[in-house]
Amino acid sequence: MKPQSMLFTIYGEYVRHYGSEIWVGSLTRLMGEFGLSEQAVRAAISRMLRQGWLESRRVGNRSYYSMSPRGQKRLDEAAARIYKVEASGWNGKWCITSYTIPETQRNLRDHLRKELNFLGFGMLTNSTWISPNDLEERVKDITEAYNLTEYVEIFTAEHLGWSDPKRLVEKCWNLDEINKAYREFINMYHPRYEEMKKKLKAGREIPDNECFVAKTELVHYYRKFLFIDPDLPEELLPDVWLGKEADELFNEYHNLLHPGAVRFFEEVYEAVPVGK
Repeated sequence: MKPQSMLFTIYGEYVRHYGSEIWVGSLTRLMGEFGLSEQAVRAAISRMLRQGWLESRRVGNRSYYSMSPRGQKRLDEAAARIYKVEASGWNGKWCITSYTIPETQRNLRDHLRKELNFLGFGMLTNSTWISPNDLEERVKDITEAYNLTEYVEIFTAEHLGWSDPKRLVEKCWNLDEINKAYREFINMYHPRYEEMKKKLKAGREIPDNECFVAKTELVHYYRKFLFIDPDLPEELLPDVWLGKEADELFNEYHNLLHPGAVRFFEEVYEAVPVGK
């Protein structure tokens, strides 16, 4: 597990619910549960500061770190997709983003593609990306943040031909590969979930730090689906879709581990002293 990626998981799953700010000593102890050294944690924090994901402040001789507004927005988006509620029916509209970004701004073009991929867009052609979800405002935010408004056009449109909607989906996303990834997740975590249930049913006490590690690793693994699953409405999914089964397993195992994991986090967590 990469330290920077794990920091995103810990902030998103825990710190954001406790004032969004934490002492670096607490962070290094939490990350130490995964075998990460203090040096590795501090190096990851420095990278996230340079990249604009984190903000820092000193109180006395202690350093405290919080997510920047940009980082907080990313965590909110991720949480909304990981812990999604049942969506209403699809309205048949597509959000379309088309861009003509000059080669001199190639790095910004790459950033935009990464952002569109994270939002769940699929590439229809080299510079035209589509999504069946209402993402117009998010694309506006991103293009404004990167100063790309003169190169990007955003549409909400109906598809009139010629592929049927599911065929259009097949052109833009490899659902077989996503299904395969969900199968791997189920095969890995279903036995762990069943084993944990057996232990608890038998009255065995599970140490809180073990719950913390297991829950955090579960969320950390499941976060990867934010980058590969476009979160398509049910009308566009194939007849065999393992995403729903994986979601149910994730939620059940998460709920099982949550109380002990939170107790351990609260034991380690140190916020800024009141009034500082």
